[in-house]
Amino acid sequence: MTTRAQVPIGRIVWALIRNQPVRYGVSIVIWISLWVMPVVAGFIAAAFFDSLTADAGWDISLLIALLWAYVVARIALVFAGMRLQSELLFRASAGMRAAMLRWIFSLPGARPVEETPGEIVSRFRDDVEHTIEAMDFTVDVAGSIVFAVVAIVVLYFIDPVITAVVFAPLLVVILISSRTGSTIRRYRTAARDSTEAITGFLGETLGSVQSVKVAGAEATMVQHFNQLNEVRRKMMVRDRTFTAALEAVFRNTVSIGTGLILILAAGSISTDGSGGLTLGEFSLFVYLLAGVTDAAFFLGLYLARLKQASVSSERMVGLMRGASWEDLVAGHDLTKGPAAAVHKDAPLPVDGAPLISAQGLTYHYPSSGMGIDAIDIDVPRGAFVVITGRIGSGKTTLLRTMLGLLPAEAGTVSWNGKVVEDPSVIMVPPRTAYTPQVPRLFSLTLRENLLLGQAADDDDLERAIYTATMEDDLAAMPDGLETMVGPRGVRLSGGQVQRSAAARMLVREPQLLVFDDLSSALDVDTEKMLWDRLFAGTGDATALVVSHRKPALQRADRVIVMRDGRIDAVGSVEELLQTSQEFRRLWRGSNK
Repeated sequence: MTTRAQVPIGRIVWALIRNQPVRYGVSIVIWISLWVMPVVAGFIAAAFFDSLTADAGWDISLLIALLWAYVVARIALVFAGMRLQSELLFRASAGMRAAMLRWIFSLPGARPVEETPGEIVSRFRDDVEHTIEAMDFTVDVAGSIVFAVVAIVVLYFIDPVITAVVFAPLLVVILISSRTGSTIRRYRTAARDSTEAITGFLGETLGSVQSVKVAGAEATMVQHFNQLNEVRRKMMVRDRTFTAALEAVFRNTVSIGTGLILILAAGSISTDGSGGLTLGEFSLFVYLLAGVTDAAFFLGLYLARLKQASVSSERMVGLMRGASWEDLVAGHDLTKGPAAAVHKDAPLPVDGAPLISAQGLTYHYPSSGMGIDAIDIDVPRGAFVVITGRIGSGKTTLLRTMLGLLPAEAGTVSWNGKVVEDPSVIMVPPRTAYTPQVPRLFSLTLRENLLLGQAADDDDLERAIYTATMEDDLAAMPDGLETMVGPRGVRLSGGQVQRSAAARMLVREPQLLVFDDLSSALDVDTEKMLWDRLFAGTGDATALVVSHRKPALQRADRVIVMRDGRIDAVGSVEELLQTSQEFRRLWRGSNK
């Protein structure tokens, strides 16, 4: 299991509060008022009992009226408090989720996170809720403490000696909570990790049902799922049992303390005015004492919740590679629409310089050591450059490193003849657009998949769809651009998914089009039509393409042959057929 750096959960909670100072301020005032209001009810009850034993007392009808006024006021405050607290917690949780998502999107790399989709869902759902729970508890803890202070002052004036004993349960609860903190963290970490293992397994399995069925591995997968569930059952039972045991210890500690205090107080009751507690004072003492001991219980419970929330916070910060806890709780204004993307200005063109180039570009995957070494490549403006090579020769790695999706170990990337410090910032629309080997569509309409927030009218969409040779497919769809494509575009064919991804690129009108084996699911005629339309419709189109297909190779102005992470040869098809043995082997192997 990966070791996670501990984060200051108290400072995280405080930062979440500072993000909404007005809402939280009003909310905590309401909840403190709700906690303190029972003091009023206690005095009303005390006046009632004193009126039963004294000749002069409060009018019963007045006391009943006061009690009804108390009930109405409390109901109104509860309604206002619940509504405000719900909005407060929603904004805080949404802010953390937005912070994680923004950070993940800002990370370079074809896969910026190591966790599986199921594990990430667990961070976004469960860990956020557990952290927010710690914030939610603060209003109750604050209210119970204020109530306890007020109650203790009142109790002191009733009987200072017995009141001093009230602090004993509180001290015991704090001592128990501090001694069990490490155990709470350990049990909660094991429970969260076991839950994450199941969500991760489900996420991977449900995305690979066909592979499981083809391999005949259904029984094995179910067995593994059962094993993960058994581990989770043990971890969750241990975590919840320990938490419940702590709550029981806290509750019983204060209950036993309360009982002892009441025994002392009962011995001081006086009904004849001889100097002891009146019946009303005793009833007030009992009533307030319960609230004071509840404060001790809530404080112990909150300390345990903080330990558990720290585990969830660490997991969320761990998901945000290179981030600090401050990045997790950075405030976000959820009332505003999505901010427009802000990118650094790209270098202006230098006369005669290629649109994009790389010098000495090097990257190796940490897990395998495979990658690219010392690559030099130029893509002139208006050129159609094709990268080809065997599987594993580094074609895709080269594209991703040039675009900043993988962090280069050495070398530079230049745009318009000038080196760019961070390609991941520059190599984005409207300068470049990229379609990977396996394009991703979302469970949205086709229109939404093509735009993804891009401002474009129907004419722009029609041009992009036509260039991507998708107009006939669109005409056959029942709802046209409003057709729902399903998760990952499952309602479309492989070729339709690829051409939809191409249209998504084209509608952004980038200066450089980067295709990674776009034509793998297209027939030869459709692929040829796509290239013809692309360069016929846009006079200055520049394309960098990974392909092994003859339609792309034959149209290319320049072909780059890669082998074992290095450039093996460069030239036109005719030149390479004469000079490159590696290219001849690839050409003979391609029958399309």
